[in-house]
Amino acid sequence: MLTRKQHELLMFIHERMKESGVPPSFDEMKDALDLKSKSGIHRLVTALEERGFIRRLPNRARALEVIKLPDAHNPSLGGRRARFEPEVIEGHLGKVSTPPPRGDGGDDYQRPVSVPVMGRIAAGTPIEAIQTHSHTVMVPPEMLGGGEHFALEVRGDSMIEAGIFDGDTVVIHKQDTASNGEIVVALVDDEEATLKRLRRKGNSVALEAANPAYETRIFGPDRVKVQGRLVGLLRKY
Repeated sequence: MLTRKQHELLMFIHERMKESGVPPSFDEMKDALDLKSKSGIHRLVTALEERGFIRRLPNRARALEVIKLPDAHNPSLGGRRARFEPEVIEGHLGKVSTPPPRGDGGDDYQRPVSVPVMGRIAAGTPIEAIQTHSHTVMVPPEMLGGGEHFALEVRGDSMIEAGIFDGDTVVIHKQDTASNGEIVVALVDDEEATLKRLRRKGNSVALEAANPAYETRIFGPDRVKVQGRLVGLLRKY
């Protein structure tokens, strides 16, 4: 599941690689997506890398490799397929619905989606488990895909190197499984909820912070339950 900007950037990189065999520079990406700064490109590239669509090659400038594309474009990559879901949703619980009508000017405006906020989540010292619905936030529909979503307020700084800060609101796709390297809401011992990157090795489950001040916590597989996967972030300035 990609946002519109993530999809645009992925296809721009792919087309440039097909044409010249050389990845575009961050300045070229910024201009192509009509963004004002390269920091937005950094965030998009990181998101594509975390979702497994691209890979940054170490020790080489401008070294990007496209690993896979969304379903509709995958034949050009030898048939490797990535999951791709509709991004137009509506409804109180963030479930798939029919797209809203277009505006009079023929634009693609889509109404924001109301997503329930289910309390606070620890990005630091674990706190209480997910609570009951407290209020709602309005989320851009391109941030969401199919299925049910909820939001949580972040407390702590253990995920700052992933761009998640204390006071942010994270948008979570409700699911009970996740792939290695994905950022998830994890419930530990049915008592404490935390936002961490999930790593599995053998029979162990590691919850990895994105801040060197915090140690990776390792558990047996029966102690950790995935509650959902991070798909978006909201921030107030």
